[in-house]
Amino acid sequence: MATANALEIRQLDRAEQLKQLRRQMAAVSGKVGNGHRGIERAAEVLPASESLLPIPESLAEMVPGGLPRGTVAVLSGAGSLPVSMAAAATAAGRHVAIVGLPDLGLLAAAEMGADLSRMAVIPDPGADPVEVAAVLMDGMDLVLLGLGGRSVSATRARAVVARARQKGCTLLVMRGTWQGSAIRLAAKLHGYEIAGRQGAPMPGYGRISRVQLSMCRQ
Repeated sequence: MATANALEIRQLDRAEQLKQLRRQMAAVSGKVGNGHRGIERAAEVLPASESLLPIPESLAEMVPGGLPRGTVAVLSGAGSLPVSMAAAATAAGRHVAIVGLPDLGLLAAAEMGADLSRMAVIPDPGADPVEVAAVLMDGMDLVLLGLGGRSVSATRARAVVARARQKGCTLLVMRGTWQGSAIRLAAKLHGYEIAGRQGAPMPGYGRISRVQLSMCRQ
């Protein structure tokens, strides 16, 4: 799991931040292989198994097959939704970046089957998380972006959508206002499943084995 040092990033000026991120993404792209580089992938005709981003089973009815590569979607509600999407993507061999979401549960993701070695985590991307996310699209299949309450204009959103489409990277946005997204997914915590020591549900105590979410597509 790669974690950017927030203090060091703050000490760099804007140009140096982007240079550093591009160097990191170039290294990631080399590990992933030419088949995962954005511009080259956008020009290829991908097989169905690669043209759709894997999603958790809970979203199967609302997003049959998976999210198309290059999609920008807005997520809201329970934090288990982005965690489960990151887990599903990395479990299927995809690479994921998590930007501006310092409280996203990596332990929960691992318990959902995530491959943490395929995750890059930047908990504090500085004053412009959108630009950091845009740079990360060069080497990633999925980017989770927390806006921290910021609002992104329709003009800038369109530019990011175009870049996502060009790079073949799916962007999931949350915790802010994003103008013009065609896909909006919301999750609400519906309940828990509790397991005792022997794995049998036990009322009143035990270990949370699964959370129950109700989903809707807006």
